Order: sequence, then structure tokens, then C-alpha cells
Amino acid sequence: MNKRNTRLRRAKRTRKKILELGVMRLSVHKTSRHMYAQLITSDGAKTLVSASTLDKELKDKIKVTGNIDAAKEVGKLLAGRALKAGIDSVAFDRSGFLYHGRIKALADAAREVGLQF
Repeated sequence: MNKRNTRLRRAKRTRKKILELGVMRLSVHKTSRHMYAQLITSDGAKTLVSASTLDKELKDKIKVTGNIDAAKEVGKLLAGRALKAGIDSVAFDRSGFLYHGRIKALADAAREVGLQF
């Protein structure tokens, strides 16, 4: 078992539970340089809202894209777009990443704007 396979096993377990619940999920992915987040339908067929550090709105605001401040901006942008689309409650899918650092910052920023997990 390597680190990547362990993360993917955790992600699969989380996604299975979210599928049982039948709610929309906020899926987060991170690389060393960027953060990506999207709201996906309960069956996983369609992406409703997305945000990332590559968005034009955020490129001007942030200088470094792989830190906690960038993750907070992505969380705020995603939550704002979700509320505008009429989505206020989601399940948080951290894609097997541990809940600390940038993942936690994104989730906290989304909650501050008004998105409920």
C-alpha cells in the first residue's frame, strides 16, 4: 500500500456513503500548485458549480495558488456560486485527503459564506 492508494481507498469509502445519502457533494482536489472544488449531483452524473485557483476571477486576487489563502478564496467563490444557483446544503467529499490545512480552510470559508455541510 502506498500513500496514493490509501488516499483513493478513503475517497471511495466516502463517496459510497454520500451516494447512499443521496445528497449533492462538494468534491475537493488539491495538487501542490492548485485547488479545485466542484458541486456534483447525488448520482455523480453532472457538475453543477465549480471553482479553482485557475479561475479568472481569482487569478488577479491571489499571487500564490498553492497555499491556505488561495484555498479560502476558492471556498468563498464556490459557496457564492452555489448559493446563487439555489444550493445551500451539500455533503463534503475531501477525496481522501486529510482534513487539515488547505482542505479545512476551503471548507471553513464555504461555511462562512453560508453553505451547510
